[in-house]
This record gives sequence, structure tokens and C-alpha cells, in this order.
Amino acid sequence: MATDSTSALVRSVEPDGPAQAGPSARGPRARTTTAYLRYVAGKLVGAAVSLLAVLVTSFFLFRLIPGDPVKYMTGGRQVSAEQLAAYRREFGLDLPMWQQFTEYCGKALTGDLGTSYQFRAPVIDKITEALPNTVLLTGTAFVLYTALGIFLGTRSAWRSGKLGDRLNTGFALTLYSVPSFWLGLLLIIVFSVGMGPIPGLFPTGGMESGGETGFAYVLDVAHHLVLPVITLVAVEYGQTLLVTRSALLDEMGSDYLTTARAKGLRDDLVRRRHAVPNAMLPTVTLIFVNLGRVVAGTILVETVFSWPGLGGLFYQALSVPDLPLVQGLFFVFAAAVIVMNTLADLIYPLLDPRVGR
Repeated sequence: MATDSTSALVRSVEPDGPAQAGPSARGPRARTTTAYLRYVAGKLVGAAVSLLAVLVTSFFLFRLIPGDPVKYMTGGRQVSAEQLAAYRREFGLDLPMWQQFTEYCGKALTGDLGTSYQFRAPVIDKITEALPNTVLLTGTAFVLYTALGIFLGTRSAWRSGKLGDRLNTGFALTLYSVPSFWLGLLLIIVFSVGMGPIPGLFPTGGMESGGETGFAYVLDVAHHLVLPVITLVAVEYGQTLLVTRSALLDEMGSDYLTTARAKGLRDDLVRRRHAVPNAMLPTVTLIFVNLGRVVAGTILVETVFSWPGLGGLFYQALSVPDLPLVQGLFFVFAAAVIVMNTLADLIYPLLDPRVGR
């Protein structure tokens, strides 16, 4: 009787055992994957909605700019009403606002951003032409001020309250509050024009002197690049420093750092291997936002130094106003920031598994 009862009990348990073990082993992983996919889908949908909002905003916002682009295209000449009407028909300015809007959205969704009034060329061609110059300037500055900000930010946080920390933080706050155009003009006066014993060492503006080829051309462009890059680095590195310092200070009192020190690890190793990686989420966000701004460029700095990039092109288009060019540039600038923000959101769960669950 006892043997039969035991056998029956074993038979009743055996079929259910593996069936219960399988889902319990796979369940958490499946739930994590589903949660991450839902998180990714939500971020992508949010990015798409933001892009559509930017598309609509870019059309109506710049219609508020005073000025008649048709009169600009005439170059100040006396023209008849028939000629002005012909210009308006050529660029679709005679159509009702709703029809202009629907045509603009329809073309933009296919990659056609219209035709520039002043250049009589496709907007996308003008953007493609100026984009490499902007990426060269702002990309070089981005690498330098990001590396400088993270390095000084981690050292300031690790030596919080000491003289070096106070000097770094104070200097960063001072430069961060300085208008970039003012600093650029000051550098031109001192190092391009020359002041007192300081001779003019750098060009006052532009990207090249002209007539150079090969390696001499590279050196010439690098020579023109020095002052605008210094301006951007000086103004922007403070933000990265302050964000990195603040995030790292929040980690300083954590128990795992105390444990790491108790195990005999040097402070340098504790900082690099444990504290800094766990404090990087806010800095990663800032890095991706700044990476999006690499495409947008900096309108004021490019204008001050006559740099032939997207920022200078945007300023030039605003002065007309060249509506298709302004709208196209605004959309590209905003789209770059939105895309980079979305990438940062998608990378978060890789840095911190708690995000997206």
C-alpha cells in the first residue's frame, strides 16, 4: 500500500515538474524583452510625433517674420505689379495658406524641402553643401569640450570643496555665462587684429585663404579653425563639467564605493571603475544632445567668424527671409536633436538595466 501510494504520488508530480520549471526560468527574461520592446516602441512613436510637430511649426513660425521675399528677389529694382505677381506664382506664394501648407508637408515627407528664393537651388542641395563645414567646426569642438568637461568634472567631484574644485567650477561657470559672439569678437580683436604686444596670429574669418592645395590646404583650414573652436570649447565645456561633477557627487556616498575602498583599491581605480560608469547617465544625455547640435551648428559663432556652414546659412536666409531655406534648416536642426535624444533613450537600458522595465 505504501509503495503504491508513493508511486502514484511520483506519477502525479513528474508531469507537472518540468512544465512549471520551464516558464519560471524563461518568464523574467521574456518579460524583460517585452518591456524593452514596449519602451523602444514608445520612444520611436514619440520621436515621430515630435518630427511632425516640428514640420508644422517650421511652416507657420517663419511666416511671422516681417519682410517680403519677393521684393528681395527683385534686388530693389522698380518692377511692375505683373512682375511681382509672376514671382509669387513661380514660388507658390499666391496660393492660399492651407494649400501652401499641404504642398510643403507632402514634399517634405518625400525629402523635398523646396527651392531657395535667393539661390534658386534646391534647399537640400544647399544644406548638403554647407553640412561638412559645420560638422568640421562643431564636431572638432564637440570632441574637445566633451573630453575636457568629463575629465575636469570627475576630478572636481573627487576633490569636492578643495581649491582646485572651486577654481575649476568658478572658471567653468564664468565662461559658460559668456555670450559666444562676444567671446568670438574678443578673440578676433586680440589674436587676429592684434593688441599691444600681441600680433595678429590668426585670420579674422572664413574657412580658407584660397589658392592652397594638398597638405598646405589642410594647414590653412586648421589655421582658420583655431579661434572658432576655442570659442566653442570655452563656452560649452563648463556645462559638461558641471553635469558630470553633480552626477558623480551623488554617487560619492554610495555603499559600494566604501566597500571598494575597504578592499584596498586605490582611489583612482575606485573612481574610474566604479563611480564614473554609474554616474554617466546624465552625461550621456548631454553628450547626445550636444551631438545633435553638431549638425545644427552655432549660428552666432559661424556668423562672427564668417564660417560657411549651416549656422551662417541660416542667418543669411533669415535676413531675406528665404522661407524654404529657413524652414528646411530649422527642420534639419530640430530633427538632428530629436534623433540623438531618441538614441540616448534607447541606450539607457544598456547602461542601467532598471531603465525601460
